[in-house]
Amino acid sequence: MKKLKFVVSLTTNDNDYQIEQAAAASEAASRLGVDIDLLYAENDAILQSQQLLKIIQSNRDSHPDGIIFEPVGGTAMPQVARAAAAAGIAWVILNREVDYLSDLRRNFKVPLFSLSSDHEEIGRIQGSQVAALLPHGGSVLLIQGPGENLAAKQRTTGMYETKTPGVQVKAMKANWTEASAYKAVSSWLKLSTSQPSTLDAIVAQDDSMALGARKAFQENSASRDSWLAMPFLGIDGMPKTGQSFVRQ
Repeated sequence: MKKLKFVVSLTTNDNDYQIEQAAAASEAASRLGVDIDLLYAENDAILQSQQLLKIIQSNRDSHPDGIIFEPVGGTAMPQVARAAAAAGIAWVILNREVDYLSDLRRNFKVPLFSLSSDHEEIGRIQGSQVAALLPHGGSVLLIQGPGENLAAKQRTTGMYETKTPGVQVKAMKANWTEASAYKAVSSWLKLSTSQPSTLDAIVAQDDSMALGARKAFQENSASRDSWLAMPFLGIDGMPKTGQSFVRQ
């Protein structure tokens, strides 16, 4: 019997959540006796599209049985999805809701589906944490994922639903990595307008960005001790990052 083969395309290899997804995929492939190829898109939607199209347009004998991917950009690549389905390759989308799957299912017989965490509920959990920390209101710095990313938007929506009404939110965007959050917060701290700001908590939409923000306050702020006394919140709770950070 033919051994099944899948391509797993993830956004980057320097984000804790993506690293855990890669590890889970490798473990599942070993347990089920299938082959996988892991690809990383370096947070570049064009590169991700090119990587997948190269696979789809290759010799049919070398095609994988399915492509499982987390989109970098906002569209989840409907044209690439159609090309994959036409080539007989199953198409699975991670952490994104898309509206093109119904149309593809009407025209192609390969498996086509999406699988996602409930990102609005994740945001509600984070908003509840903020409410517990600041029951009488206050001010937080929210470090969001990229502006075009649906998960970031949904986490923000959920957080606003459950935070204390009196909590004021200042938001900035990063790219789901420690380095990107460090850069964004470091740049903000260099602005004269940031110095008199009174914040009560730093809230990041994933664990790695929370750590990057903390390092930025540690290394770039003249009021280092007072900044670091604030709570820094992540949300995903990855075993080797978020959970480890809390224990430390």
